[in-house]
Amino acid sequence: MTIPPILFLFLTFHLLLLHAHASEEEVRSLLEFRKGIKSDPSNLIFSTWTPPSNYSACPAAFHGVACDPSADSIVAISLDRLGLSGELKFSTLIPLKFLQNLTLSGNFLSGRLVPTLGQMSSLQVMDLSGNQFYGPIPARLNDLWALHYVNFSNNNFSGGFPAGIKNLQQLKVFDLHLNNFQGSVTELIPELRNVEYLDLSRNAFSGSLELSVENVSSLANTVKYINLSGNGLTGGFWGSDAMMLFRNLRVLDLGENGIGGQLPDFKQLPNLQVLRLGNNGLYGSVPGGLLQAVVPLVELDLSLNGFSGSIPKINSTTLDVLNLSSNFISGLLPPSLGNCRIVDLSRNFLSDDITVLKTWNANLEVLDLSFNNLTGSIPNVTQFQRLTVLNIRNNFLYGILPSTLGSYPKITIVDLSSNRLGGPIPPSFFTSTTMTNLNLSSNQLTGPIPLEGAHTNELLVLPSVPPMEFLDLSNNLLMGELPSDIGNWGRLNLLNLSYNNLSGLLPSELSKLSGLEYLNLSHNNFNGRIPDRLPFSIELFDVAYNNLSGNIPDNLENRFPISSFYPGNGLLVYRKGFPGGNNGPVGIQDKERQHSSKSSIRVAIIVASVGAAVLIAFALLAYHRARFQGFRARSEFCGQTGGRDIKTGRFSRPSLFSFHGSIEPPPTSLSFSNDHLLTSNSRSLPGQMESGTEIVEHIMPEGVAAGAVSTNPSQQANHPTSPGRKSSPGSPIGSSVHVVDTIEPVALDVYSPDRLAGELFFLDASLKFTAEELSRAPAEVLGRSSHGTMYKATLDNGHMLTVKWLRVGLVKHKKEFAKEVKKLGLLRHTNVVPLRAYYWGPREQERLILADYVLGDSLALHLYETTPRRYPPLSFRQRLKVAVDVAWSLMFLHDKGQPHGNLKPTNILLAGPEYIVRLTDYGLHRLMTPTGIAEQILNLGALGYRAPELASAAKPIPSCKADIYAFGVIMMEMLTRRSAGDIISGQSGAVDLTDWVRLYNQEGRGMECMDRDIAGGEEQSKAIDGMLDVSLRCILSVNERPNIRQVVEELSSISV
Repeated sequence: MTIPPILFLFLTFHLLLLHAHASEEEVRSLLEFRKGIKSDPSNLIFSTWTPPSNYSACPAAFHGVACDPSADSIVAISLDRLGLSGELKFSTLIPLKFLQNLTLSGNFLSGRLVPTLGQMSSLQVMDLSGNQFYGPIPARLNDLWALHYVNFSNNNFSGGFPAGIKNLQQLKVFDLHLNNFQGSVTELIPELRNVEYLDLSRNAFSGSLELSVENVSSLANTVKYINLSGNGLTGGFWGSDAMMLFRNLRVLDLGENGIGGQLPDFKQLPNLQVLRLGNNGLYGSVPGGLLQAVVPLVELDLSLNGFSGSIPKINSTTLDVLNLSSNFISGLLPPSLGNCRIVDLSRNFLSDDITVLKTWNANLEVLDLSFNNLTGSIPNVTQFQRLTVLNIRNNFLYGILPSTLGSYPKITIVDLSSNRLGGPIPPSFFTSTTMTNLNLSSNQLTGPIPLEGAHTNELLVLPSVPPMEFLDLSNNLLMGELPSDIGNWGRLNLLNLSYNNLSGLLPSELSKLSGLEYLNLSHNNFNGRIPDRLPFSIELFDVAYNNLSGNIPDNLENRFPISSFYPGNGLLVYRKGFPGGNNGPVGIQDKERQHSSKSSIRVAIIVASVGAAVLIAFALLAYHRARFQGFRARSEFCGQTGGRDIKTGRFSRPSLFSFHGSIEPPPTSLSFSNDHLLTSNSRSLPGQMESGTEIVEHIMPEGVAAGAVSTNPSQQANHPTSPGRKSSPGSPIGSSVHVVDTIEPVALDVYSPDRLAGELFFLDASLKFTAEELSRAPAEVLGRSSHGTMYKATLDNGHMLTVKWLRVGLVKHKKEFAKEVKKLGLLRHTNVVPLRAYYWGPREQERLILADYVLGDSLALHLYETTPRRYPPLSFRQRLKVAVDVAWSLMFLHDKGQPHGNLKPTNILLAGPEYIVRLTDYGLHRLMTPTGIAEQILNLGALGYRAPELASAAKPIPSCKADIYAFGVIMMEMLTRRSAGDIISGQSGAVDLTDWVRLYNQEGRGMECMDRDIAGGEEQSKAIDGMLDVSLRCILSVNERPNIRQVVEELSSISV
């Protein structure tokens, strides 16, 4: 059948009209879309997206617009990385019926995705990454069956990804990283089909990867790249049956989650090249197959977990990057690193002679062995011609530095600080053409600084300005002058030569260091004047404890505090005048005033001693009266092993939580409620305080997961109390009665149903038990705090938990509580006690959080344990290690945006013979009502750990800077072995610990505050002084306090 000519002409004309109409509609659609763009720095859009002369033609002249010549329709919009900003309306693009590619990545655009996008059925590529788009993903997006590339990464999208993504069977790339998506991967992964690249990292997804074969098969057969890092995943890995399906997988990144358990060997993944599992809760030994070519790994990251044992033999020929840092790995260094290029074994417990370096391969570029127990002398090896970074800080290395270290042609960073290295500094460090960072601080290096001639001897080789940016030679035994050649090192940002024996004049050439930001020349023997015109770029300046004289230059005197110049420098003129009207340097006083001060101190001590004797008499009278009434009291620190008779002061393993005198527990278990936790059969605890008044902390020996906790008898208001604050050992004069705290054997009557009838929620899939099993678990009371009562519970399988029963009225509503406790449950770090589960009962009194039980005692007990002692006094090395570990733990929390909020020595546990730090009670303010938060902060104030800004705030909220303050106080306690709550009498009257230490330090008498158990030796005194300086900086005003990273840096640079 033939079409009549006139009909053919009619149809052709009609189609042309329709096409012209379609083209015009597409052009108008783009012009409407353009209206949402408010800023176009390159002017590529504003100059080309203009109304055309011919609306019927496809606008190929529009920048970033592509047309299909055959259909004359728009098929692609590509506006990537143009710096565009504005609020886009995606609904304006609906008329683009043939649009296949929409890419807007790398701009500053915002807006919501609209459901009508589901009409654009031809869309194949959608890249909105690197913008500020927000809101949920509309469910109709799953109607775009032709999509094979979706990249919504690095935006502000939220909510869960809608169900139905299984419709997108052509989807190959699915990238949602860096958003606020949530939901369960247990539900999302089974819907993914044929995806090759999957990136859900840096979101709030939860759930477990322990999926069945049926639930992973559709993804496993095709996927090559999986990145789920930085979410809230828990549980373990796929089972072996499911694992073998991932035969094409090349990259698996599950870092920064809550995945636990032991690590499989992954030998069923023949193509796996990258395995990143850092910062999880994994434990056990490192599978040898990962290091021995069973799997062709190129990169392996197992850092920040709980792996133990030794490092397996490394003979993989493919492994390029190995990171086993921050675990509990011990034993020897591996005799070979295979072909590894980057190796990080730092922050473990490796013990070996460093001479093993001789046997390692020449491919090494980055080597970090810091914070271990390595010994020996660094060998003079020449094979590391590619080495760029060498970090062996904080070990026990000794001997002379080999000259080859500075001669490696690509070396940029060398950190050998905090060891015992001696001898002179090799000149090769200063003739290097590549060295930018050199840290040799806290060693025993001698001789001069070999700068003279270092820049001119090899003028043909060295660049015009040496590349050195950071030079730290502090805390050594260096002598001689600071060479004038220092002026040639124009790229220096940091110069730290403090705590040496340097002398002579300060060279005027220091003024040439135009980029210098940190200059510390304190604690030396420099004399003469401070050079004029030092760079204005300097932000931290310290020349105290020298012999400088003359006027302080105006540009320094007006910018830096008096502590930058004094103590020391007795002839240095501070023209501003001294605090308190003094006319000389701080610490210089005339003899008459000294005599008057000493007389005042004698009078104060005599009066206070008489008062103390009277108060002690009252305390003894109260004690004997208690004994007369039949109390069986136990000294605060005479802890007995759990399981002994109740007469010893412990419980005889009653079931959770039904205690009744010393009678054996009945065969049937009872649950518990906090209504009448302590009834008329129980007696009050001596030293107990009313809520909101002074708090006496009961420091329990044995393994206490929350350490010692402050008593807060909200349920026992009718029982008698004894006011008073415990004074630490060695305190000259206490502020009140010295009460010997005791814990009595109490009969705890419990009124509750036969079992725990609420809901038990697990935060870690590696732990499984029922509420009924918890209810019958043998338990013992560990203590009480502002949050509630603490118990140690032993499950049927022998696993021990700390159960904290939260007080009534302090806890948020269920939805908020669950949200916050789940976030806390994601925190996994070797020095942080993890939360394992929580229980929400049907009654308000039944709110429990469950954490691991740690076998160890608190820092408070180790510091203030009275005779008979179970532990020897902590050495300074041990105290410094505790401080460093606490700082690292806080840095982990702060990096997660999580203040501890309740930092005190009783919440710092020292586990095992190595005294490994474990932080507890962190973040509990997030579970509390404003009333609960206020009470927690009030208790901190009563104990001496509350930052001043919290005391003055109308609605105080824990902060990272408040943690820094509390940590500063704790460091002072460790150095002085005095409690933060002590009131100390001195020449300025009665002061607390922080003011006492601060005043003595300002007078140059800081060492007089130190605990006699650690004082002694010049080297140790330097280290003690360094830790004291850090603690004093931590208690400065909130704006002057360092952040935790700075604290970690400073503490880590101290060595003994």
